[in-house]
Amino acid sequence: MLLDLYAVKGPLIMGVVNVTPDSFSDGGRHFGLEAALAHARQLIEDGADVLDIGGESTRPGAAPVTLEEEINRVVPLISALTGLSDIPISIDSFKPEVAEEAFKAGAKIWNDVSGLSYSSESLETAARLDGDIVLMHMKGEPRTMQTNPWYEDVTAEVESYLLERAGAAIKAGVDKNRIWLDPGIGFGKNLDHNLELIRATGRLAGHGFPYVMAASRKRFIAALEEREGAEPSQPDDRVGATLAVHLHAVAEGAKMVRVHDVAEMKQAMRLWRAIGGAG
Repeated sequence: MLLDLYAVKGPLIMGVVNVTPDSFSDGGRHFGLEAALAHARQLIEDGADVLDIGGESTRPGAAPVTLEEEINRVVPLISALTGLSDIPISIDSFKPEVAEEAFKAGAKIWNDVSGLSYSSESLETAARLDGDIVLMHMKGEPRTMQTNPWYEDVTAEVESYLLERAGAAIKAGVDKNRIWLDPGIGFGKNLDHNLELIRATGRLAGHGFPYVMAASRKRFIAALEEREGAEPSQPDDRVGATLAVHLHAVAEGAKMVRVHDVAEMKQAMRLWRAIGGAG
């Protein structure tokens, strides 16, 4: 399980591989098996501890894809990677059918943006697959989640939701030590919500479940720049801010960060350890 890997390596770096034509971060740059496989191999060389494979964009406003299309995008890549490397593979999907096929192909982790709430079969499937599960908080759905999101207390509400979903997963038969929590930065949150959740990392990571921070290249970085009168950056130019968030998160107790820029994150993590970081 991932906690065993964490015990050996310290904070883990999950590299992102989007096999999609419309993801916000790479705009289809790695769409297609050969391009995605080449990118995945580069992330492994760069030092990724885990690879997260996604076949459906969850960017704000994203259109859904069919079950068959999503499976056709991710399963060949997972199969190819399983034959090339022993790196743990995560499937980034909210559909239990996709997770099932991905696990058959060699995936060991299910990263579910819906927190196992999308389908009535999700909890049972997660228990049966017997892998690690990342439960994320998302308010609404990708197509509409950024339309005036509102909370009375974003930290308390995200905290309550994640603990409720973790409890439901345990009740369904998922091993507690395999459940990871992700606050869902950028998923139905405005700039202030995201900043508050990042500040609250220590609190949210303190419930006995390993914690994931996934803020890589996200739009809230540009929103902060706009607020402060700067030119808003494009996704490729948000590496510095991404590193700042993720180093803060691991210092506050996050055990894994999900990033697009693995080499830069690896370099930053190495220095963080050298100057006294845990792990």
